[in-house]
Amino acid sequence: MTDDRKPTRHTRSPVRPTLGALSGLLAGFAALAVAELLAAGVRPQAGPVIAVGGAAIDRTPTPVKDWAIRNFGTDDKLILQLGILAALVLFAIALGVFALRYRRTGTAGVLLFGVVGAAAALSRPDSTGPTDALPSVVGAVVAAALLFFLIGKLRIRGPAPDDAISPRDDSSDGNGWDRRGFVILATTAAAASAGTGLLGRALSGSKSREAAASRADVVLPAPASPANAVPKGAQLRIRDVSPFTTPNKDFYRVDTALVVPRVDASTWKLRIHGKGVTKPVTLTFDDLLRRELIERDITLTCVSNEVGGPYVGNARWIGVRLADLLAECGVKPPSKGGRADQLVARSVDGMTIGSPVEDVMDGRDALLAVGMNGEPLPFAHGFPVRMLVPGLFGYVSACKWIKDIELTSFDDYDAYWVKRKWARQAPVKTQSRIDTPKPFARPRAGSVMVAGVAWAQHRGIDKVEVRVDDGPWQEARLAAEDSRDTWRQWSFDWRATEGGHTLTVRATDRTGEVQTDKRTGTVPDGASGRHSVVVTVE
Repeated sequence: MTDDRKPTRHTRSPVRPTLGALSGLLAGFAALAVAELLAAGVRPQAGPVIAVGGAAIDRTPTPVKDWAIRNFGTDDKLILQLGILAALVLFAIALGVFALRYRRTGTAGVLLFGVVGAAAALSRPDSTGPTDALPSVVGAVVAAALLFFLIGKLRIRGPAPDDAISPRDDSSDGNGWDRRGFVILATTAAAASAGTGLLGRALSGSKSREAAASRADVVLPAPASPANAVPKGAQLRIRDVSPFTTPNKDFYRVDTALVVPRVDASTWKLRIHGKGVTKPVTLTFDDLLRRELIERDITLTCVSNEVGGPYVGNARWIGVRLADLLAECGVKPPSKGGRADQLVARSVDGMTIGSPVEDVMDGRDALLAVGMNGEPLPFAHGFPVRMLVPGLFGYVSACKWIKDIELTSFDDYDAYWVKRKWARQAPVKTQSRIDTPKPFARPRAGSVMVAGVAWAQHRGIDKVEVRVDDGPWQEARLAAEDSRDTWRQWSFDWRATEGGHTLTVRATDRTGEVQTDKRTGTVPDGASGRHSVVVTVE
């Protein structure tokens, strides 16, 4: 007999293909459960779903990333994980059905799961070595063995070839498939996988709880240089305008971390080394808290922010002045003979961000921040320590979960986003946004308040103007300025007439530069253009 033997139509059973698919699903479930348990012991980022997801993010073309951010925001990572799981489900079902006829070949195909997961884990920039491959490899081996035995229970007992399913249908004469054995094995496997997965989650949760406990224990010292009180009039009392200070829960988050790192502050360390560093140093979290801290209001902007987009926010940060720390290590800016012109910050998740040393050390309030809006940094925003540099887009300044600072040159090293065709240096562009009225709003004729925010970090906003349709530019009223590193609110009392209208806003920064009307995308150094909304006045 051979594998291409054709069963007669009346003997084919509809039951076993369904059970074959179930076998594949059970094998896939076992693989993920075992992998999650081992990843809890190795490190969560070594799990196959996270590793493959991270590798997918790294290899996704920039336009696709921008599309995902625009349409899903911070949920883009959840969508990716669900997509990976859906693909695994389909792959497992297909292998289970295939293994019914080709038992050895089908079960061997499960090992592809391990190969892909292991390769992804080892390719990640934060990989700690060969142990990162263990969760995927061991999970795949367990799954292959389980599928092999489950399929064995579905095979007709008789003289069928070893790698082909017998054409004979279920029967009651002793030659049918092992119903009882299949049910027992499938039930046991499902229960064991569920237990293994729960144990893995518990172990991972234990580490997360330790990190959470370390954050709960943090008491931020009073800053030696506190921020000035927010000026009276900086917050306009206009409905729907973004608040001057963005609450932590509402602050935007754009990064490549598939799972937010939860770092234990008690074990965290930061290493500073590289070109021009005459005194390399390794600091603990307590070392930073013992230093002189400063507190500042600083607005951050993501380079992925489209014109009028939501990825900008203002917070009160507390931290160590980065320039002072670098100077203590012997670092000099290029303008004073320093050897390094790029500071490469590395995150615990492998992200690399390159910042101009000159900008970091030119007197602006570049920080290693430990607090945000009066509390320790939230995990999603970089706890225990993150970096930020006013006036630069986040992808060249705002490394979260930072663990390493290397002084080097732009000629010697390209950071993560530069390798993906983004600009090496990216100062924030002068921008403004209309918060109210919303696009396609239908206000009543008469007095309509047009308002929003404008920003040009480290330059400051000098003027905001509004245009109705193709009419003249009219100056808006600016709210009080906190500092040139924060955004400013603005308002314009529009005498609205019935009909459809287009409202456009532009800002002028403190250097005299007027926000350009030339519309560009986010790549390579941030979007430009003027924000406008269309409304119908009734």
